[in-house]
Amino acid sequence: MLRLQQLRKSYQVGTALQVEVLHGIDFELRRGEFTALVGPSGSGKTTLLNLIGLLDTPTGGELFLLERPTRELDDAARTALRGSSIGFVFQFHHLIQAFPVLDNVLMPALVQGARRSGELERRGLELLQAVGLAAHARKRPNELSGGQQQRVAIARALLTRPALVLADEPTGNLDTHSADEVFELLRSFNREFGCAVLVVTHDPRLAQRCDRIVDLVDGRLVGDRKVAAGG
Repeated sequence: MLRLQQLRKSYQVGTALQVEVLHGIDFELRRGEFTALVGPSGSGKTTLLNLIGLLDTPTGGELFLLERPTRELDDAARTALRGSSIGFVFQFHHLIQAFPVLDNVLMPALVQGARRSGELERRGLELLQAVGLAAHARKRPNELSGGQQQRVAIARALLTRPALVLADEPTGNLDTHSADEVFELLRSFNREFGCAVLVVTHDPRLAQRCDRIVDLVDGRLVGDRKVAAGG
């Protein structure tokens, strides 16, 4: 469902300061795979995730999402494909404090122009129930703990039933117990909905609980290995 073909990314293109950050990445992710992307700081992980999430455009190569080439898409088409096919979970949950928890969960559909309906609210409440927070639907995010807010962010990411969930250090801001809870939620939704999950993590303990670990060093993939059952 995701294929990168000689994907490259440079900055300051056309100037004396031009620098290439990603050097011809070839990578495939299949439906239902749960993969960790690991590597040292400065290796290009966030840049790669931004390209995969259609938040930025490559300077070379091609990115296929659901078999669709994306490099030449205009902004409107990229936004539509991103909104329908990709869910995001970041290290910092980026919830909107002025809105109740349920409204935050519904936001991906609302910004795409969906009408707020009983059916949409029911879907949002079901997701909050699945992450153990249905009773907090009317609270403001700042009334919840950090781990609870990250669970809200996971519910939000899954509202549109995306084919791909991108998680950038989703447990990096949490204590060990909360990190385990968030990781297991991602795992359970991966199994239930069959969405592919690509998670950037510096935590080797969590990486070993994924199905596959991909190593990125200095803008190049240098390792791609399956994890034995049970981590």
